[in-house]
Amino acid sequence: MQAPSATIRAAYAECRKLARRHYENFPTASLLVPREKRDALAAIYAFARYADDIADEPGVDGRLDQLAEWRKKLTDCYVGKVDHPVFIALRDSAERWQLSEIHFRTLLRAFEQDVTVNRHKDFASLLAYCTCSANPVGRLVLELFGHRDARLFELSDQICTALQLANFWQDVEIDLSRDRIYLPLDDMARFRYSLDDLAARRTDERWRALMAFEIERTWQLFQKGKPLTELVFPELRRQLRLTWLGGTTILKKIEESDYDVFHRRPTLGKRDFLRLFLRARKVI
Repeated sequence: MQAPSATIRAAYAECRKLARRHYENFPTASLLVPREKRDALAAIYAFARYADDIADEPGVDGRLDQLAEWRKKLTDCYVGKVDHPVFIALRDSAERWQLSEIHFRTLLRAFEQDVTVNRHKDFASLLAYCTCSANPVGRLVLELFGHRDARLFELSDQICTALQLANFWQDVEIDLSRDRIYLPLDDMARFRYSLDDLAARRTDERWRALMAFEIERTWQLFQKGKPLTELVFPELRRQLRLTWLGGTTILKKIEESDYDVFHRRPTLGKRDFLRLFLRARKVI
């Protein structure tokens, strides 16, 4: 395999820098995977991070226009026309590892939805959003490591959707401050917990019952996807175990906080990562 040019190396460096600047529950470019694939993971992350930042800017029309331009750059990238560090790196990764363009395009649909949708009527609507916002990332990771089996994609979708949901339950307070509510409105009504209650950050029995319900559904998705951690090639297993453990640990921390994510946002600290890193060495 031909060594990357100085321009490509610089582009990957920009992607790695962007990845390191943002807190994540799960290391984006873990030392558990080979360096060249870590670079590809950083490029995938940078593509999504830029689009996510666009979606968070003010002004609906302006954001949609910028996302349309980002989509155009993606199209150009796959025909060899690149003029942005993220796409220089992404073009190299896509060629080296045969990464499918459709997964990046699907991701962009989620960011476009972020601009226009800030409530979800029911769980089906939320799952449909996760199909665009989370599942493509898992499929790209599988492709990066040489997997293109439909059954593995399905298991990956379960884990990625669960990771996205865990992040939503972890970030209820942050999202609420941005006028985004990912708790399904039908579920809130079922537990008689209103939007006014949410705005007031009421952590009563109704809230705890609602959150326990959502957490349990998320646990089920993690369990459905768990077999994937032992079905992938060995070079991906420890990273995938670590990712699975990171997501389920967030759920445990939410439960241990008695579901009060308003005042005590659950996070993973250095000790958590060390403990999970050691656990990921064995079958989970």
